[in-house]
Amino acid sequence: MIRLEHVYLTLGGSQVLKDINLDLEPGGTGVILGASGSGKTTILRIIPGLYRPDSGKVFVNGDELTAVGEEGLYRVRENTGMVFQGGALFDSLTVGENVGYRLKELGALPDSEIEARVRKSLSFVGMEDTIDLMPAELSGGMKKRVAIARGIASGPKIMLYDEPTAGLDPVNAYNMTMLINRLKEEEGVTSVVVTHDLPAAFAVATKVAFIHEGGLVYVGDKEGLLSTGVESVRDFLRHSGCLPALSKPAGTLGSELMGL
Repeated sequence: MIRLEHVYLTLGGSQVLKDINLDLEPGGTGVILGASGSGKTTILRIIPGLYRPDSGKVFVNGDELTAVGEEGLYRVRENTGMVFQGGALFDSLTVGENVGYRLKELGALPDSEIEARVRKSLSFVGMEDTIDLMPAELSGGMKKRVAIARGIASGPKIMLYDEPTAGLDPVNAYNMTMLINRLKEEEGVTSVVVTHDLPAAFAVATKVAFIHEGGLVYVGDKEGLLSTGVESVRDFLRHSGCLPALSKPAGTLGSELMGL
């Protein structure tokens, strides 16, 4: 469970989040849409406590992050995986070393168990044959799949994704959304996905939030997003190529966006 209540945040003298209220049930996939600089990634960083809000409350799996100390934050982060835009792999480490890096750092498991988890995670994303390769030998899509393997190696309950399909061709973008859905269906992972990619958003979302100038102007289901009268949402959809297609029935457009 992830819940943000009346969250405000100021960075560098500018208010970047304003009265954010968001609730995501366990096993769901929440997608945060919005233009560049609107505050999407900032919300993502609030969830594991990388940013502390000026006011408001943040709850993750029953813990109120705004009230816990470093031990509480560690507990939340231990159960959270994050896939950064671009993958953020260590260039000097092999694929296997990248995937096992966090487990090694924690120092709680023997090397044999770490290797087993690394191989299982790479197998899940279809990358087991790359374990000894260097990141420079991988394509952009492969790097993102390795990043997911690294994120799931510790068995997290929550996965956070920052623009997971950015820079990918349509096939790799589709494969990325299928991996996110598999984690939900097979492992019960709760996910939060920050993106401006509408087809990807509609392929994975159980709830959609739209942020504009630091505030959430829409929170609801996918169909409601397509029919909302909120002008900033409609502008975003128009510039994404969905207007004048919005004159079509919501269900029809939704199916098109999801590639069905």
